[in-house]
Amino acid sequence: MASASRDGTPGDRRKNNAGRTNRKNSSNDNPRGQRSAGGAAGRGASGKSASGRSIPAGGKGHGYKGQQPSTKKRHRKGRSTPDVEAGRIRLNNARPARHQGGSDESGHATYVDDGVRLQKVLAQAGVASRRGAEEMIAAGRVEVDGEVVTEQGLRIDPDTAVIRVDGARVIIDETKQYLALNKPKGWQSTMADDQGRPCVGDIVAERVMAGQRLFHVGRLDAETEGLLLLTNDGELAHRLMHPSYEVPKTYLATVKGEVPRGLSRTLRDGIELDDGPVSVDGFTVMDVNEGQSLVRITLHEGRNRIVRRLMESVGFPVTSLVRTHIGNVALGEQRPGTLRVLGRDEVGALYKAVGM
Repeated sequence: MASASRDGTPGDRRKNNAGRTNRKNSSNDNPRGQRSAGGAAGRGASGKSASGRSIPAGGKGHGYKGQQPSTKKRHRKGRSTPDVEAGRIRLNNARPARHQGGSDESGHATYVDDGVRLQKVLAQAGVASRRGAEEMIAAGRVEVDGEVVTEQGLRIDPDTAVIRVDGARVIIDETKQYLALNKPKGWQSTMADDQGRPCVGDIVAERVMAGQRLFHVGRLDAETEGLLLLTNDGELAHRLMHPSYEVPKTYLATVKGEVPRGLSRTLRDGIELDDGPVSVDGFTVMDVNEGQSLVRITLHEGRNRIVRRLMESVGFPVTSLVRTHIGNVALGEQRPGTLRVLGRDEVGALYKAVGM
């Protein structure tokens, strides 16, 4: 059966039109006519040019005399239905953006007509490209105010909405600061010291003078070195320090004496101190050598000198102590006295740990 042309007429009529074009441009001294004729003949009934490229209906192509370009707005490349499978495995690259959300206790997303499209907010926050954000929405990985959103193009108010990806909150306020400090041994965990001793405030003095209002999250005693967080996010700091959220903290301690393997169970069961009982979440003997032991201790207590008092109570006083982890944030190879900005994944993990 003869194929139909773009305007619905049989294919024979299209061939006749092409033939008339060929006859009109058959002169040997008209190179443009030759190109037009060749284009029409090369295209044939397949809708392709001689080079094999497809020419869209209503579009501009060589040899299409008299056709008008379509006025219909073409879709942006790649705007087909989002790929759900791709959205399920796409990496979440969330980072701080321009706005900070509030509470999501209602469990119902709030949409506003003059708001910003959700995929654009996610892209601005660095979660993924806009197209990637659409795939993640389609895969059911995005929540707005506690409600899973799968519909595309919904508009939200980024000043009030709480957005989560894979359960972790997307931090969207560039004014917030999240820093990791390796506190040196002998330094005070204070922003200022009236006795003139070196303190944490000395390390961040330039930032404070530049207008950043920073404070440390918890303390380390002067003789303990290691990880200390600094931020201006008051709610996060409060929750990280509050024992009810049970954020784990890990220490490496060198103690006097050869620690027996069975001590782990004793510490897990709990030890009574003068200010109440304490138990560890994890205890591992890393090394025993020449009358000393290196142990790794994880607990969620934040009481003053808790690790030192705990180990002394079981007969193994601490000679040196380093805090290596707070939640998922690790000290790593960071040198004493240096600062680093927490990564977006680290901040997100802290928010998730304290239910924000």
